[in-house]
Amino acid sequence: MNKAILLGTTGVAAALAMLAFGFVAGSPQAAKADTAQIVQVASSDTKIDRAEVEGIIRDYLLKNPEVLLEVQDALEAKQKEEQRIAALGVIKDAKEQIFNSTFDGVVGNPKGKVTIVEFYDYNCGFCKRAIEDMRALTKADPDLRFVLKEFPILGPDSQKASVVSMAFHLMMPEKYGEFHNALLGGQGRATEAAAIKVALSLGADEATLREKMKDPTITEAFTKTYDLANKLAITGTPSYVVGNEVVFGALGQEVLAEKIEAAKAAL
Repeated sequence: MNKAILLGTTGVAAALAMLAFGFVAGSPQAAKADTAQIVQVASSDTKIDRAEVEGIIRDYLLKNPEVLLEVQDALEAKQKEEQRIAALGVIKDAKEQIFNSTFDGVVGNPKGKVTIVEFYDYNCGFCKRAIEDMRALTKADPDLRFVLKEFPILGPDSQKASVVSMAFHLMMPEKYGEFHNALLGGQGRATEAAAIKVALSLGADEATLREKMKDPTITEAFTKTYDLANKLAITGTPSYVVGNEVVFGALGQEVLAEKIEAAKAAL
């Protein structure tokens, strides 16, 4: 009866979990000693003293503060696994939107067997550095299809630059790769004016471009991308989708190459 009461008490249940974790994690002597105290309380005929139990928990954590770090690591690992599983479902359900949206630019082999999708912002410093990863990967792998998904999250300049970018893509998709490299790889902040300058240098007609920038489907595409990113737990750039995995951050071409090979093996 007393044991049932003990397990039903939130604080004590938490204490037992932490003490057990401490034993497994490498503090067996301290865990055994403090667990014995709790067992003694649970086995007695007297009413459980909440203050006494909380004191045991406090003393144990003060003696073994590393347990809190281990618990935090375990929590993060659990959350990452839950996030991975959730992403699998999103990728399955939104496969066409992720990999084959008509608004996304494509570099590398348009018919490649393996696709990597990058969520990027033209004013993201990490994205600017990661452009070399894209170039190296597409050069090294002739069977790689690299999709560029506009994800302007760094303010109005980024949003306006992406409107120009998407308008240019609608007009001249065959030159989108050149546009992307020039704007993302250029010096200074990407703005509407800077993006228009790049577009004109590649042969776009300014009047036609400005008219295309008003296309309501561009705003719709942004809305869909923001919603998709939210479902995939993507909050920063660059982020990637490779096969059935979401990869966060500019991790370098070696890591991305490993993810690509894993995606190939899963085909």
